[in-house]
Amino acid sequence: MQTSRNSPAGRPRIGIPVRLSSSSDPDPRVGEANALFGYIVDLVRDGGGEPVLLAAAEGLGDLDGVVLPGGGDLDPRLYGEEPAGACYDVSPEQDALDLAVARESIDAGLPVLGICRGHQLLNVLYGGTLVQDMAPGHVAHREPEPAHDAGPWAWHEVAIAGGSKVAGLYGAAATVKIASGHHQAVARVADGLVVTARADDGIVEALEDPARWVASLQWHPEARELPAGERLAPFRAFVEVCRHRQASR
Repeated sequence: MQTSRNSPAGRPRIGIPVRLSSSSDPDPRVGEANALFGYIVDLVRDGGGEPVLLAAAEGLGDLDGVVLPGGGDLDPRLYGEEPAGACYDVSPEQDALDLAVARESIDAGLPVLGICRGHQLLNVLYGGTLVQDMAPGHVAHREPEPAHDAGPWAWHEVAIAGGSKVAGLYGAAATVKIASGHHQAVARVADGLVVTARADDGIVEALEDPARWVASLQWHPEARELPAGERLAPFRAFVEVCRHRQASR
């Protein structure tokens, strides 16, 4: 485990598993995901937390929370399917790291927030499945011809369940306009998770574990095209959740 800087006193320590794919990969989506990872690290810090970059699922007992970031596709064999041609940047090493961090964090009772890939990973960890490549519908979930510059989003609204953990991240908002950029989605929701946000076409946009502070977003709250306050708000709220965990230790 390594930190991005020495932890200032009082800041909750929030683990984020590193991305193992190189930004020099010929698929530009890999570089985009790595840029978004950097934005998440910055927002955790700006929200009052201390980011701790995780290269292994070790020393998690010293943490106060975990964020599972976006990235390439999970290996479909993890949910009992053979890979389709649309899958990209599938990495057994990344899957192993992210799944181990998620599993150990949940077992330790840490607050966990999944974003995009992290949302899908939590559903698979709990026993659910994914749509490997979404068919076009009346809601655009990704830009049809991406510009590959870490900012080609589709924009739409999601309805958030009142009283949910995700609603708490957004100040109890009933709807949120989100930056969307994914070609996979939750198919069968895992036992132990409940849906707390959907798009108008029924796509599962957020999940949570009602028994623990575990929640996930399919969208990208870190997108640079969002107003600064809107980007920071859910991360600041999650840092406060982690601060309560810190105080209880």
